[in-house]
Amino acid sequence: MVRRKKFCKSCVGKYYFDYKDARFLSQFISDNGRIIPRRISGACAQCQRKITLAVKRARHLALLPYVRR
Repeated sequence: MVRRKKFCKSCVGKYYFDYKDARFLSQFISDNGRIIPRRISGACAQCQRKITLAVKRARHLALLPYVRR
């Protein structure tokens, strides 16, 4: 059984994680408002750090909610 190597969709697509793009960042947040881990999002470690930083900045500026009810 040969496994395919996982690749980061963010690195291949050359995304720029901007904290002002709340619609794009909302796909990395669960229904409860938590940041999705990299094993689920499929991002590499560097991209996951950028995602996390952008989400936290967007939350601080009230562009994204801390908690969803």
